[in-house]
Amino acid sequence: MAWKMLPAASELFPAIVRAGTATPPRPQPPAARNSPSPTVHRHAPPAARLGSAGTVLVVDVDGALLLSRSLFPYFMLVALEAGSFLRGLVLLLLYPAIRCCYCCLGGGDLAVRAMAAVAFCGLRARTFRAGRAVLPRWLLEDVAAEALEAARRVGDPARVVWASAMPRVMVEPFLREYLQVPAAAAVAAREMKTAWGFYTGLMEGGGEDCEATMALMTKRTSAGEGAGDVVGFSAARSVAFLSSSPLASTCKEVYVVCPEEKSKWRRLARRDYPTPLVFHDGRLAFLPTPLNTVAMFTWLPLGAALAILRLAVALALPYKVATALLAATGQSWRLRGSLPPPGNSGGSGQLYACNHRTLIDPVYVSIALDRPVRAVSYSLSRVSDLISPIGATVRLARDRARDGAAMARLLARGDSVVVCPEGTTCREPYLLRFSPLFAELGGAGGVVPVALAAEASMFYGTTASGWKAADPFYFLCNPRVCYTVQFLKRVDTADVAGDGKKKKAAASSVDVANRVQRLIADALGYECTMLTRKDKYLMLVGNDGAVAAPRCRQRQVTN
Repeated sequence: MAWKMLPAASELFPAIVRAGTATPPRPQPPAARNSPSPTVHRHAPPAARLGSAGTVLVVDVDGALLLSRSLFPYFMLVALEAGSFLRGLVLLLLYPAIRCCYCCLGGGDLAVRAMAAVAFCGLRARTFRAGRAVLPRWLLEDVAAEALEAARRVGDPARVVWASAMPRVMVEPFLREYLQVPAAAAVAAREMKTAWGFYTGLMEGGGEDCEATMALMTKRTSAGEGAGDVVGFSAARSVAFLSSSPLASTCKEVYVVCPEEKSKWRRLARRDYPTPLVFHDGRLAFLPTPLNTVAMFTWLPLGAALAILRLAVALALPYKVATALLAATGQSWRLRGSLPPPGNSGGSGQLYACNHRTLIDPVYVSIALDRPVRAVSYSLSRVSDLISPIGATVRLARDRARDGAAMARLLARGDSVVVCPEGTTCREPYLLRFSPLFAELGGAGGVVPVALAAEASMFYGTTASGWKAADPFYFLCNPRVCYTVQFLKRVDTADVAGDGKKKKAAASSVDVANRVQRLIADALGYECTMLTRKDKYLMLVGNDGAVAAPRCRQRQVTN
């Protein structure tokens, strides 16, 4: 008898949720009453149909635009990145019930509501940035090129309505900023309810907001273009979502892509992204599908112990012995090309300029050279400084004269100095703008560009919004990590070294910095940009990355 009560329970729970909301029910749009059922086609919409004048296309983001058949990984990203591992574990334990609800009870909307409740409940709405900083990286990789091209065939982008079962804060930043959906185009998604500045976990309404579509239809009717010419675009597994939506009542036709046809679609290539993906945040280096998430939670205890073991080996043993033992644990490195020849700089030290991938970039430069180096940084946590196997990092103050003098003293006494002119880390195959200060310090020895590439299998070793002191531990916690170090041909800086205040010298130092940036980018196969640390933090965190420092001095966050 219990199984007979399941359908009733699946209807009772949404009723209870809706009863607890203060939002009054919206009246049914006049154009949606007594509308005939739309004509269903079992294929993608043809180009001729989309290009006809006055057509409004309703795109099912979850079913048609995205190749993935499940929204679970995206809610898990919110739970882990905006919440905690405990919140992610709760969502994972509820997955069997969510899957049963979706497959056996036909409660797709109930499953989405349950995932949203776990992922969002208790999060502070004002500081929630996962929709802009974390999710776009994974959503872009899941976009079907054919679906995006179909949406582009509509002559006027404002005539495309993007409908999703996910909350608006999850999907709209991705659509607006990375797929370049204009403000005139409607995004039909539900809002997350808030109380006292925190998300309650409840979503507004029982379906997508169709007011924007109805406004479009009213505008077209008043312009004399005719009414009822709205086309839906979905997939076989999500046709129930579209047909139960108020938007479906405005559709004249619905094109449903069969699984066989969709299996032949290709993912959108990186070079075809409407907006390049340069910055993103979050700890996870993998998409947290149910199986991947189980593997992560299974690995975490062993990973924590492995991180402590790796750190102890690196601190206690010489490079040659430590690197051999670390390689046995999955932490390896490789040298591409050869070591740089010794410089003839009259006893002064050598300056190495490298791109910035993680906090331990200077460590691997030191390992490759098999000699100590001095690393300079604008900001570093005390924990990272204490566990550094190459000694204390020289802290800079973002005062050009003082910073230049500090690095010049290190070079004058014969130290090998490693500097990251980008000023902050970048995970994607791009190089940020290089600060020209290093080009004025190379002297007769010039500067040796160093191309670095870091590979991580489970966790990123950098963060913009998280706890930075944990960055090295996350990197060492990976089952497998690998660094690639490549020393490039020395760049002469004798003509620009010295007085950086001179206009001619300053201009030349910028040219040298740009040249070093291009050399490293060519060696790695990356692209050069003019973006800076400030651009990164404004997008990911909403500020310029400035933090308070002792004696009322301002330092900048750099990793």
